Amino acid sequence: KQWYQRRVRGKKRYFVLTDNCLYYFVKESDSEPKGIVPLENLKVEECRLKDRKFTLEIRSDEKFIKSAKTDSGGKMVSGNHEYYRIQASNQEEMMSWMECIRKSISKDPFYAQMQARKKNAMCKQ
Repeated sequence: KQWYQRRVRGKKRYFVLTDNCLYYFVKESDSEPKGIVPLENLKVEECRLKDRKFTLEIRSDEKFIKSAKTDSGGKMVSGNHEYYRIQASNQEEMMSWMECIRKSISKDPFYAQMQARKKNAMCKQ
């Protein structure tokens, strides 16, 4: 477990990577996360943006990433993100977090089977 303070969409967030999930918090002192991203069948890559150096991107081959977040009423709801972009403070920190996230990503064989069936069905149409 390690706190990681970074910017997401210009907002400062605090991250904890544990149990194959990425948890993010509004404040380091928060006891409940603002959001949870299960690191299942995802990939993480460097995202080269002109205006945001040292940015990593977590994405899925699917349209949306499975996730949950707390809404304004304090209720957990499904997230609907195509990707998460997280800006580190330097290249070394970004590479370190990318490696840690890669090691935490789990691959579900059921997911791969469903992807293959979906692709096969699309080819037959």
